[in-house]
Amino acid sequence: MTLLAVGHGTRDPAGVAVIRALLDRLRALRPGLTVAESYAEITEPSLEDALAALPAGPDPVVAVPLMLGRGYHALRDIPGRAGPHATVARPLGPHPLLAGALADRLGRDRHADAVVLGAAGTSDPQGIADAASAAHLLGRRLRRPVAYGLAAGGGPALTEVVQDLRAQGARRIAVASYLLAPGHFHDRLLAAGADVVAPPLGVHDALARVVLRRYDEARASVTRRYAGSPAGAS
Repeated sequence: MTLLAVGHGTRDPAGVAVIRALLDRLRALRPGLTVAESYAEITEPSLEDALAALPAGPDPVVAVPLMLGRGYHALRDIPGRAGPHATVARPLGPHPLLAGALADRLGRDRHADAVVLGAAGTSDPQGIADAASAAHLLGRRLRRPVAYGLAAGGGPALTEVVQDLRAQGARRIAVASYLLAPGHFHDRLLAAGADVVAPPLGVHDALARVVLRRYDEARASVTRRYAGSPAGAS
């Protein structure tokens, strides 16, 4: 059994360290599962190199995008590059477990005058909808309204959301960092004008469990397809 994690990639060594620590947590939670590391861009090993390095075997490889919503990498880039060599799982979010992790990262800042979910951003309408859904889930968890803003791409810009909340009278604004690790996008959240920005999700057990759930879902779909095929039915 092999889970091939596919991170976005970053030039920030701290971001890479967080991803590797998360993969170590997956191995601890699921002994016997091979967990391999790869990235969509910038960081090595690439998806293709990681696939080529895996030993041949009868069990399918499941590539799990370490992405929090739908977008170019999760929907088109990773499936296209994985080809027939791996089954690609759904992106991680939105998910109620991630809302719980975001609440933990906010800590006492969940009681700020306003809370905003800050996401990396995408121009894909589905990805923007996923960020809105993640904010809704966090709002349910905190039992208060939670806006959302993006560091880049389409949709509401985080800087403008913060400015609007400030104009409405919010004196202390907290941003829940809907990111896996530090890097370029977290720096954009820090520069958006909020009073406090929570740490990224990082090595949180809830995040690790969502990764394993996406792996299990994809693996189960492969098993069902095989069982329904003529070869599997014989």
